[in-house]
Amino acid sequence: MSQTGNKSSSDGETKSQTSFVNKCIRGSKFRSPKAENRKESHDLKTTDFRPSDETPKTITSEMELRSRMEENEPFLQKLGKNPVDKCLDLNNCRLTTADVREPVALLPSHPDLEKLDISWNDFIGRTLHLLMQQMHLVSKLKILRLGSCRLTADDIRALGEALKALPELELNLSWNSKLGNLPLILQTFREGSKIQMLELVDSALTSEDVAFVGHLLLRLQNLEVLDLSINRNNDGSLNSIAQGLKSTLNLKVLKLHSCGLSQKSVKLPDAAFRYLCEQRTLDLSCNKEMSGGFEDSPGLATLKHVEGLDLHLSSLTADDMVSLTQVIPFLSSFQELDLSANRKMGSSSENLLSRLFLPALKSLLINNCALESETFTALAEASIHLPALEIVNLSWNKCVGSNLKLLLETLKLSTSLQVLRLSSCSLVTEDVALLE
Repeated sequence: MSQTGNKSSSDGETKSQTSFVNKCIRGSKFRSPKAENRKESHDLKTTDFRPSDETPKTITSEMELRSRMEENEPFLQKLGKNPVDKCLDLNNCRLTTADVREPVALLPSHPDLEKLDISWNDFIGRTLHLLMQQMHLVSKLKILRLGSCRLTADDIRALGEALKALPELELNLSWNSKLGNLPLILQTFREGSKIQMLELVDSALTSEDVAFVGHLLLRLQNLEVLDLSINRNNDGSLNSIAQGLKSTLNLKVLKLHSCGLSQKSVKLPDAAFRYLCEQRTLDLSCNKEMSGGFEDSPGLATLKHVEGLDLHLSSLTADDMVSLTQVIPFLSSFQELDLSANRKMGSSSENLLSRLFLPALKSLLINNCALESETFTALAEASIHLPALEIVNLSWNKCVGSNLKLLLETLKLSTSLQVLRLSSCSLVTEDVALLE
């Protein structure tokens, strides 16, 4: 899901520098003299944004604040953005190094800003300090998204300083592969920090970084979402994460997708799960090396309120299926189950599918699981006990062909079903006729 912002080419040295809006919106006109004056007043010299020892002046005049917001409206409208007080979304707006002046100029007119998203602007890297030096103007900020901005170690240092003034935050630094020394940022989170979300997807975290995050969790009692997905080769540091999770009693979402989990490391969180009474979503998908890791693993059974479990492409074995069969049918709050692309489960999933008496289940993904006729029949018979089912994916299971009638006879009784996927299921003419 990579998105890349491209630099706009120059029309020549003799022409004035094209404004940010002209780069983003084809056919837009050059700024008016009034706008050019504003541009000059926000020159990109670092000294303009150097923090002062003096307390920033408070905007006491509603007319002054309204005037500033009106000045920014043309810029936002040309981006297709609505001028708002609490959310500034510049996600994927092709911001370049020279364009940083635009969001910097917006901050003074949004003192109540709660969300700032400048993700997927590849050329923000090396200029983030200009924005961070103005963060004292938005002390109410709760969500900061900087995904895929090509952040550097210098950017991280500037961010770390800015975060000292932002105790309540949801922070997304995903898809930045040159973060450098992660503790430069995270050490600013103090004991009892109110941060609720920490996302570090595909950030090339080292073993030392992962270990540091584990120790940091001891301070983040209010954390609700932790996503360390696609940070591979850190299997040996996961014990630190498992120990830290014992302190995150409010954690609702834990994602360790494609983290290189092994058969041994997948058992590490077991002891922590009993402390996670608020856990709702668990993603351990795309960890092929953990095959067989659920055997004799009691941890999942303690997640009584979990609503979503993603184990796709995890090389689940027959022994894994036996363990899951002893747990999943008793999770009454279960809403989403993804077991897709586990071709070893085959016939061993019959007992699990026949016991799916889950009244809240909305999504069942078991595509490409090499199901056999017996397992498909078990699913068809159990589906009558799934009244809330909205999405079913059975694609790439050849056994569905000639047997679809068994499933449709029970699914037609459901008023909730919205999506039924049957790609490459060897359907015959009679099957297709039933779908018409």
